[in-house]
Amino acid sequence: MSCKMELIKTVLGRMVNTKGFDRCMKNIKLLSAGDGKCKAQFTVAEEHLNPGGFLHGGFTATIIDGVSTCALMTYKTDTPPGASIDLHVTYLKAAFPGETVTVDAKTLRAGKNLAFLTVELTKNDGKDIVAHGQHTKYLGGVKQ
Repeated sequence: MSCKMELIKTVLGRMVNTKGFDRCMKNIKLLSAGDGKCKAQFTVAEEHLNPGGFLHGGFTATIIDGVSTCALMTYKTDTPPGASIDLHVTYLKAAFPGETVTVDAKTLRAGKNLAFLTVELTKNDGKDIVAHGQHTKYLGGVKQ
C-alpha cells in the first residue's frame, strides 16, 4: 500500500473517531488515494437519508468536502488540507438505501494559496451521476 494511501486512511480514521461532525464519514470505504486523487465508496444507509427517503444533500456536500480534501492532501508532498472557501454541488439523480455510491475526487490545480478540485458521485458502476461538486480551498494559514 502506498504511503499516500496510508496517510489518507489515517486522516479518515481520525475524522470518524471524533465526537464532531466528521464522524458522519464513518462508513466511507477508501478505494484509492494518490497523485491528487481520491476514490471512496459507501452504501446509502438510513443515516444518510433526507425525509424523502433518498440521499441527503447535506451529506452529499459533506462527502464532497471530505473526499476532495483527501485528494488534495495527496497532490504534492506537504500539501495542507486547507480551508474551504467555495463548495458548489449540482444534484443530478437520487440515490436510495442499499445503493452503492462511488466518490471520485481530483485535484485540478493547486497553487501557493488556492486549490481547485472536482468530485463526481456515481452509482450503478458509474452509469448514473448522482452529484457533481466543485471545491475551492485556501491553502494559506487559517486565522482565528
